[in-house]
Amino acid sequence: MSYPVLYSFRRCPYAIRARLALRASAVQVALREVVLADKPEALRERSAKATVPVLVVNDLEVIEESLDIMMWALQQNDPQRWLLTDDQLIAESKRLITANDIEFKPWLDRYKYADRFPEYPMEYYRGQAEVFLSQLEEVLTRSPFLLSDNPTLADMAIFPFIRQFANVDKQWLENSPYPFLQAWLAKLLQLPLFASVMEKYPQWKVGDPEVIF
Repeated sequence: MSYPVLYSFRRCPYAIRARLALRASAVQVALREVVLADKPEALRERSAKATVPVLVVNDLEVIEESLDIMMWALQQNDPQRWLLTDDQLIAESKRLITANDIEFKPWLDRYKYADRFPEYPMEYYRGQAEVFLSQLEEVLTRSPFLLSDNPTLADMAIFPFIRQFANVDKQWLENSPYPFLQAWLAKLLQLPLFASVMEKYPQWKVGDPEVIF
């Protein structure tokens, strides 16, 4: 049997959210773990951008964006009902995910790698990132997850990036004025689903047996 092929990197938040949706949907793929400094030629041949995640569905279809991979998987099977049906909630979900990807992520990168951006100190970049954290905190005062009593697409698309932010300085976050965000993050980190997508795999090389994920 031939499976779609997912090129992934364990710690990449974009790849994490793609794997979360694939595992939640129970859609099986052949997972190929990529080392970013040594990308396989097979990936470059199927994707001009060659950045993970990339899902090669078949000879004709290649999905190169993590959110598109999530939607592809959930549109086939969504047993946990991550996809919302209320138009207002769908719009709010898109707004939050866009804010995460477009506004928060660049500040997260500067905060995490502040030594590469010496124009400002780490605290400045963290302060800019807090604009989005404050938005999430406000939303989470109304429900235990972003738009519902249970995780939905917005939670799982954003969570890997907040996890990455938290890991830069865990003590700072613990002492920060974001108790609802901290509780939300803790719940998601404890999900068996999350643990299941963080298993370590060796770098894929041509000729290796496929890892069915």
